[in-house]
Amino acid sequence: MASIVKYENGYRVHIKIKEHRESKTFRTKREAQEWAAFRETEIRNQKKLLPGEIHTLRDAFRKYANEMTKGKSNPRWEQLRVANLESQNLPMDLPICEINTNHISTFRDHRLKTVSAGTVLRDLSLLSSIFEVARIDWCWIINNPVKDIRKPPSPKHRDRVLTIWEIKAMLRSLKYNYKKRPQAAIHSIAHCFLLALRTGMRAGELCSLTWNNVHENYAYLPMTKNGKPRVVPLSKKAKKIIDKMKGWDDESVFGLKKQTLDTMFRRYRDYAGLSGFTWHDTRHTAATMLSKKLNVLDLCKMFGWTDPRMAMIYYNPHASTIADLLNT
Repeated sequence: MASIVKYENGYRVHIKIKEHRESKTFRTKREAQEWAAFRETEIRNQKKLLPGEIHTLRDAFRKYANEMTKGKSNPRWEQLRVANLESQNLPMDLPICEINTNHISTFRDHRLKTVSAGTVLRDLSLLSSIFEVARIDWCWIINNPVKDIRKPPSPKHRDRVLTIWEIKAMLRSLKYNYKKRPQAAIHSIAHCFLLALRTGMRAGELCSLTWNNVHENYAYLPMTKNGKPRVVPLSKKAKKIIDKMKGWDDESVFGLKKQTLDTMFRRYRDYAGLSGFTWHDTRHTAATMLSKKLNVLDLCKMFGWTDPRMAMIYYNPHASTIADLLNT
């Protein structure tokens, strides 16, 4: 039922129909009455609609961001991804049941004009996840339109491995001194860089590593990129790198945020006159170096790969290295 209350600046309508509550102010009583009658009819008719006819794509994005990102390893990052996707050329205000493959294909083609195929594939993966939750968990739709479109070809996997010369140049740029404990943030980054090369740990995993999770010959990662915990074996040299960080931060081993690490790493890489590699390439480098000591299954265990084929992506030996193995 609707009630109309007179105020100094006009008439305020209050609508209450079961759990639905709504209010709005109008200049005249007649406008208030007309709107109240219209909204009451509209709300009652909506009760007969299916959920997918009532809820828009924007509703799905907001609900997903609020409810489904909490279990992710980095909820805030996942929410930012959803917000960024929401700002793209998608029909956000259409009922979700009306979104079809044409809408998704148009979005795909538009994005491919400005970003890489890899970025578009990640966008489509997130979009598909939202539709799947709307289909399975919320029962808003019957089909997921993302599944029926052509995906852009997957980009070639990076196979960049840092050379010894590049590693030494990077350490010089970061003012690394193996005899001294860290005195500044760049020294912490240098030790972080070395541990990445020894273990293959990701930037986010290194930045979130706490002293409580460092043990004599392994580090425990309670949450990783794939949402599962992982135990990372530590060689004596890797443990020595960590021990050098004692006294730098009471809780965190490196006392760094991922964004700070990424930004400063690129800056000091450029200062060193280096280019062509990213922080993530330390993972490729570590896998290639450790593959000389570990078999494929042990390598997968250490790096957290559930599919042995991932080893083929990250393990990038030079042909001459394989030839040397054949001759031993």
